Amino acid sequence: MNPILNQIGTVFIPVRDIEKAMKWYRDILNLPEDQEILFGHLHILPMNGTGIVLDSKIYAAENTFKTPAFHFNTTNIREAYAYMLSKNVKITSTIEHEKWFNFEDPDGNMLMVCQC
Repeated sequence: MNPILNQIGTVFIPVRDIEKAMKWYRDILNLPEDQEILFGHLHILPMNGTGIVLDSKIYAAENTFKTPAFHFNTTNIREAYAYMLSKNVKITSTIEHEKWFNFEDPDGNMLMVCQC
């Protein structure tokens, strides 16, 4: 039996300033405020499914995601696009194939929203 599970537990996102990143991600994901920073550089976002950990210790410009490593799900891509515009998020693509678009976090990590 293989001891490695076919599951992804957590994605680590390199961020420059853990406090600013924590507030930004919690705002766009509409998560309740939580100021818990672990070990001075980690913040765990409460997600449904695969977790996200913001990590300022691993930050360097060359470590940021140049292409999306994962996507956030939505059931309505147009509403998601309009929502991100209303949050003044840097959107880097139009809605492609009526299914997805890319955006950047304040640290330059390329992220994606995809309609499932």
